[in-house]
Amino acid sequence: MGDRQLNRNFNLLITGQSVANIGDVLYMVSIINLIFARTGSATAASFVPFTITSAMFLSSLLTPLLVGKVSLKWLLAGSQIGKTILLIGLGVALLYLSEAANYAWIFLVIGVIAFLDGCANPVRQALIPHYVEPEQLLKANGIGETASQVVQTIMWFIGSLFLLLISAQVLVWIVAGLFILASTLLCRLDDVPSSFIEQNSNWDQLKKGWMSLTSTPVLRQIAKIDILETIAGAVWIAAIILVFVTEALNRDERWWGFINGAYFFGLIIGSIYCIKYASSIERKLGSVICWSSIATFLVTLLFSFNQMPSIAVLLSLLIGTFSQLKSIPQQTIIQTSVPREDLSSVYSSLGAISTGMFGLASLAMGIAADLFGVRAAFVISASLLGGASLLVFKHKPLFEGNVDRRDFHAQNR
Repeated sequence: MGDRQLNRNFNLLITGQSVANIGDVLYMVSIINLIFARTGSATAASFVPFTITSAMFLSSLLTPLLVGKVSLKWLLAGSQIGKTILLIGLGVALLYLSEAANYAWIFLVIGVIAFLDGCANPVRQALIPHYVEPEQLLKANGIGETASQVVQTIMWFIGSLFLLLISAQVLVWIVAGLFILASTLLCRLDDVPSSFIEQNSNWDQLKKGWMSLTSTPVLRQIAKIDILETIAGAVWIAAIILVFVTEALNRDERWWGFINGAYFFGLIIGSIYCIKYASSIERKLGSVICWSSIATFLVTLLFSFNQMPSIAVLLSLLIGTFSQLKSIPQQTIIQTSVPREDLSSVYSSLGAISTGMFGLASLAMGIAADLFGVRAAFVISASLLGGASLLVFKHKPLFEGNVDRRDFHAQNR
């Protein structure tokens, strides 16, 4: 495929996923609001993210079984088509569902949609190296992350405004329209050449990603770092931030929104920086990852002891920025560490680690905040980030020497 065709596929991938992400946020807003409005139960509403996390963890474990049997393009497009069909079915069912109905089946639908989402996430990351040249990978990852974070930042706010104008039930149908558009765009992607698709036994396919993580030195360290950072990141769930704002800062919910918004805005700043200075960052990937890790640790520690709301907003923005400055170069290292045909399995394994750890870590951080105070939870988070920083610093040569563009390009021609 020539450069023009590569650009067409990458643009279709990012546009299709952005439309799908817009739909995903509006879907979450509508379904949580709908369940809470009809049941009056905060527990029922909070069970939505639990269901989604559990289903995505299961999906991360099982997705490798499909890799090698279904092409990456159709895994991505097919999962989106499946989500579309389920959402249309949900919209039709809600027209006839009484207020007293059993909502267990809705959680089943939510779980299946999340399962399909879990299939799509590693496949999307694995497709990027097929659609861009190796020297464009870091910039491409930056563009993808920027698009994702802009959607997350803007659409949660817009989704809440929609609910002031229309019902959650109508919003479900708007999401269905967005999902149809996303499915159409993703179906137009060029398929990955069949030479990249291997036929393996189910057990071999399941093992492939985990074997790559354990046998590739840089991926082994990234997995360890991800475990520490996932546990540390659980302190940033909305519930704990709200407690921090009300108990540690003694401010109202507006500052909760400011701190959350600043974090997402920081992610966008980090993504844009990676796009603008991609060539410079590529020459010193290890240094950028190392110093960004250290900066995230130090700023989180400052956040835990800070008592000024305005400073908390600034620190939240910096945490988002430095987190992204580490994450995007790390994605590039993952994508250039193993052959393209193994990427979806590797991302599935990393996804299983992050989703599996995050649910348990969220519970643990909540318990820590209750037992020792919310500031203690952030100190624990900072300590874990400090451990991750030490790992990065200790193994910095691995990150520096991992990406040889010429060898990678020749290997995957």
